[in-house]
Amino acid sequence: MACGAAATPPDRLIFRSDRSGDRDIYVWVDPGLELVSLTANLPLEAFPMWSPDGSRIAFYSSSDGNRDVYVAQADGSGVVNLTDHPAEDALPAWSPDGALIVFYSERDGNGEVYTMNADGSGVTRLTDSPAVDFPCAWSPDGARIAFGSFRDGNLEIYVMNADGSGVTRLTDNPGADFASSWSPDGSQIAFESDRDGNGEVYLMNADGSRPVNLTVSPLRDGSPVWSPGGDRIAFVSQRDGNGEVYVMDIAYSYLTRITEAALEDAWPAWSPDGAHIAFVSRRDFNYEIYIANADGSGQVRITDDLALDRGPAWSPDGARIAFESFRDGESGVYVVNADGTDLIRLTDGP
Repeated sequence: MACGAAATPPDRLIFRSDRSGDRDIYVWVDPGLELVSLTANLPLEAFPMWSPDGSRIAFYSSSDGNRDVYVAQADGSGVVNLTDHPAEDALPAWSPDGALIVFYSERDGNGEVYTMNADGSGVTRLTDSPAVDFPCAWSPDGARIAFGSFRDGNLEIYVMNADGSGVTRLTDNPGADFASSWSPDGSQIAFESDRDGNGEVYLMNADGSRPVNLTVSPLRDGSPVWSPGGDRIAFVSQRDGNGEVYVMDIAYSYLTRITEAALEDAWPAWSPDGAHIAFVSRRDFNYEIYIANADGSGQVRITDDLALDRGPAWSPDGARIAFESFRDGESGVYVVNADGTDLIRLTDGP
């Protein structure tokens, strides 16, 4: 998951797509105002996440009147409301073994991080803070969860054990730190930070030590995503005047520009074998999903609709892509083959 932040007016936290198509968290800071719900501006149906075995997809939907976390079979059958609570529940992510789902909930009056069993039982509150906490990513071994929090006055990255114990603050500076992404071996975390005055991609050890600015650009670089092999990081950069997708070789800091279009390209997602990158592009004047080879060649458009398509997520076998779309007049979760065929809708809408 991409957890993000940027400054906007007072004391409202929202989760939405910015102009480049990236998921971003925004905070308004004004001590005189109350914090507004994280989910106030969430799409009604969004955030598809494949189970590790590829048999199911978790997502959140407002089809029962408010946002809840659901699971469906990969073919769209067997849709089950896992949370079924009058408060807002959203942002699900599977544990690496598929046994648990971490999610965001406001059921106790404040945004916190929870886990539940994959069937919806055993709901457990992991965080307890007067500020908003929201989940970012499981460690590859499933032992820890990275999360974002405002508990110390600004957006920072924290990590805790999967049972909520051992909360540790990893970043500590006046800037906002967010969009944390574990390396496949669990030894490092890539993240975005504006500590140097604009968004940059940083790399730190998993204990928070030795943060290094990888991108060093006067314009925004962000939304880092590790390759499955752990040797490269895809990210979005505005260094060439508009949002484009780049890949950095970690060992040699070598940059490859993957996309080059007059309008924004964003939201990179690696295929499980590391051979391809799915991304969202506005090059045809509306947001569509494309696939490219990992070196940027062979770019193919796999969605074609006047409505916005975004948030590509590969199935573990690399055969299908789940995504969010507004093509039926409302937000919904869809699945398509990686060649663009056999589109199905998982959600029925509110």
